[in-house]
Amino acid sequence: MLDPGEWRDLAQDIAAAGGRLLALWGTNRVGRCDTLHAVAIAPPRVLLIEVQIADGTRQYPGVEDVFAAAGRMQRAVFDLCGLRSTDRDTRPWLRHAAWPEGAFPLAADPMPSMPRSPIDDYAFVRVEGDGVHEIAVGPVHAGIIEPGHFRFSVVGEKVLRLEERLGYVHKGIERRFTELPILDGHRLAARVSGDSGVAFAWSYCQALERMTGTAVPARASWLRALALELERIANHLGDLGALGNDAGFAFGLAQFSRLKEHVLRATEQALGQRYLLDLVVPGGTRNDLAPAGALGLDECLMQVTDEVAVLRGIYEEHTGLRDRFAGAGTVLPELAAGLGLVGLAGRASGQTLDLRVDTACAPYDQLAVRRCTQQDGDVLARVTIRFDELVESVRIVRRVLRAMPSGEYVVAVPMPEPGTVGVGLIEAWRGPVIVGLEAGPDGSILRCHPQDPSWHNWPALEHAIMATSFPTFRSSTSRSTCPTAVTISDPRPCSGHCNRY
Repeated sequence: MLDPGEWRDLAQDIAAAGGRLLALWGTNRVGRCDTLHAVAIAPPRVLLIEVQIADGTRQYPGVEDVFAAAGRMQRAVFDLCGLRSTDRDTRPWLRHAAWPEGAFPLAADPMPSMPRSPIDDYAFVRVEGDGVHEIAVGPVHAGIIEPGHFRFSVVGEKVLRLEERLGYVHKGIERRFTELPILDGHRLAARVSGDSGVAFAWSYCQALERMTGTAVPARASWLRALALELERIANHLGDLGALGNDAGFAFGLAQFSRLKEHVLRATEQALGQRYLLDLVVPGGTRNDLAPAGALGLDECLMQVTDEVAVLRGIYEEHTGLRDRFAGAGTVLPELAAGLGLVGLAGRASGQTLDLRVDTACAPYDQLAVRRCTQQDGDVLARVTIRFDELVESVRIVRRVLRAMPSGEYVVAVPMPEPGTVGVGLIEAWRGPVIVGLEAGPDGSILRCHPQDPSWHNWPALEHAIMATSFPTFRSSTSRSTCPTAVTISDPRPCSGHCNRY
């Protein structure tokens, strides 16, 4: 437990050692000091940091100048808990006048029963000069894109600056966790982000199991890794097809969609669900691997490997695709390091962090995962990373199928002691997923914070779009310049195309 002044000193030491901030959240406590929690990593070490905030101050030193990703996290902490950082940017991030100003959904005090506040006047950063004007896009978009407001400052067609405002569809998931029994929270965790259900459920269960000292059976760990890599494969197949379609190559969408459907059907035969939202449970997995399904899954992945190799050659040789991908939405390694870019987007920009390698939990410590990286940081690099990670995940799944240990696949998990804190960290297909969990009395959840990679990656779009023409952004290149992804929990800004870039 640190004092607020020690928190900033520690953050600077972590940054100096090449570490990064992964998550930040607050907890309000009845009759006790409020607490700021942080998870930082300097491989192979992971730090869980707790900062005790003095009674009555509700303030702590800001670290946005140390970790760029901290800015939006700190604003969200205030919106939800009322704990304010000393950094200058105090604009709301999640509230959007959805609850009264001065009320905090996760505070110990009950929410007041009073009408919503009027729409707030959000102070966008302005760019001024001859010929500069602003173009507002969203928060209501065409098609299925969920709300996110993008404010462009442009001269002619060239974008000088983009500022994002997200959080329009904040769903109150963190408040909902506090209404569930702690042994049942994994079901909600699996639904935080539909594309990362296995990762969030595993992270939640990992936190709970660490709190209770539960040893998960070896077979359960291997089944979890199997499910996580199948989730990664399905998402990469879907994205590679969508990337081709956005560049006018509908053939790619058709072929990769077909392969994804084959994988989903084989997954259902092997593990009982197409999308494995309910497979990971406290103490293990809900289902075992069906022997006949395992054989079908192996045959399916052999076919996928052969066809992906052919499709990769087509993508690499297609002049139109290369022209659209190469040089688009570039985030150079230096910028990626400064922003704290994570996941496949980070690895496409020279960032090496992969929790499957750097802090490998069982069974990844036995699977010798190959780290995939690129240096160019453009859409082409991110497409290359997807192909490389797809091939690696297929290799991992086939190895898991052959080396799966026998034995039980689930054990009982005892009730954690009130006040116990645990953290789960899992490398999802878009980057690190973190769940911070704290037990309340009588088997309740005092606090559960699910942290998605989007918190780190969305700010990179504001840099990647600079000097791009606005009409190009508004066409398919807008999706090619976005190196990030989305989340349902984060205040999901957008669901569809931004997952891919």
